[in-house]
Amino acid sequence: MTEKNSITRRKFVTTAVITTGALIVKPGFISGSEANSAIRIGLLGCGGRGTAVAQGFIQNKKYNCRITAIADLFDDRLQKAKKLWDEVAQKNGHPGIDPKFMFKGPDAYKEIANCKELDVIIVSSPDYFHPQHLEAVIDAGKHCYCEKPAAVDVAGCRKFIELGKRAEGKLSLDVGFQVRSAPCFSEVVKKIHNGDIGKVSFGALHYHASSISYPEYPNASPLERKIRQFYWDNILSGDTIVDQHIHMIDIANWVMGSHPVSASGYGSRKVRTDPGNVFDNWAISLKYPGDVHMTLSAVQYGNFWDVGARFIGDKGTGESNYTGFAQVTGDKAWSSKSAEGQSEFSTSGSFDGLGDANGIKAGMFIESIISGNYHNQAREGAESALSAILARTAAYSGEEVRWDEMLSLNQSYEGYIDLAYL
Repeated sequence: MTEKNSITRRKFVTTAVITTGALIVKPGFISGSEANSAIRIGLLGCGGRGTAVAQGFIQNKKYNCRITAIADLFDDRLQKAKKLWDEVAQKNGHPGIDPKFMFKGPDAYKEIANCKELDVIIVSSPDYFHPQHLEAVIDAGKHCYCEKPAAVDVAGCRKFIELGKRAEGKLSLDVGFQVRSAPCFSEVVKKIHNGDIGKVSFGALHYHASSISYPEYPNASPLERKIRQFYWDNILSGDTIVDQHIHMIDIANWVMGSHPVSASGYGSRKVRTDPGNVFDNWAISLKYPGDVHMTLSAVQYGNFWDVGARFIGDKGTGESNYTGFAQVTGDKAWSSKSAEGQSEFSTSGSFDGLGDANGIKAGMFIESIISGNYHNQAREGAESALSAILARTAAYSGEEVRWDEMLSLNQSYEGYIDLAYL
């Protein structure tokens, strides 16, 4: 992701200047509070993924982050989240969430965005709502960590990029591709970019994952049930390739420094029996500039996890896996097994699965705010979403789809959900 160059604490700006709702902060200060005081975070979307992202902030030992406001469509989710974060607060010796900072219902995203007692908003609502919710946060002058994907359609990705332009130089905006922060991936990509495997000529990506289960919610309306079970809906989630398998497509984009120019492939629903309509298997070929091809094999069913990527160059290969295993072959051979315990890595952490990827990314995000060297990952985040949408479009149609053709169609799912009927 594009980031301004990091600087040391000794080089931090020495005066606090308010600019369009954001702060360029003094060393050790954020929003006028000392660094050992709370960095106040609002969580928009209190499901499993949002909770995991928020825990990455709380568990980061360098900064005193607190969840001080929560928002969700549903009261039971709010109450469950309050119980969790109050327990965390009690354990850490500070107050829990004040009920006046609990926001419920269709307008909850506006209320939490405009809450003056917050420094940062984590957006982890259903994928379909990300551009709308990000817009409220940016317009309110808040720094934002937005979960991936940027959007589920082309029109939403275009809007996401425009929102990034509004935030440029004023606010930090991260997109939740935390896998880039896992040492098993960041170190291999660093070596590839250093030329250790030569010119990349091919890539093999795979994301083989178990399905996501939900309660039946027998007393819910059809609309409420659809939202609560949004991972099963191919528009609310963008389908499995846009919501989940996108991680490996994002890694391929990172390695290549570009998005694909076309995609072809197939997908279907063969195994899953839940009431949803998402595909459970994909076989995709992505063509990058220079006629470099990447294959993606992806499934979402069963009870297993095997996720990784292998890139082949003219001088060797680079491989990373969610298990934490990473290696480079060729004249500059390297392996995570022999590297454990060394100190000079592209990110801190260990080669234990994805390690503390959430915490590492959260720490870099907060550092960007405190230093005033704001991140802006809007374009890269949107391009990764568009890359997954390109693959989805090819699989749905059974035909090769070009990038410019996809953009010209400007697919939009606007109007699919009307929360006024919730």
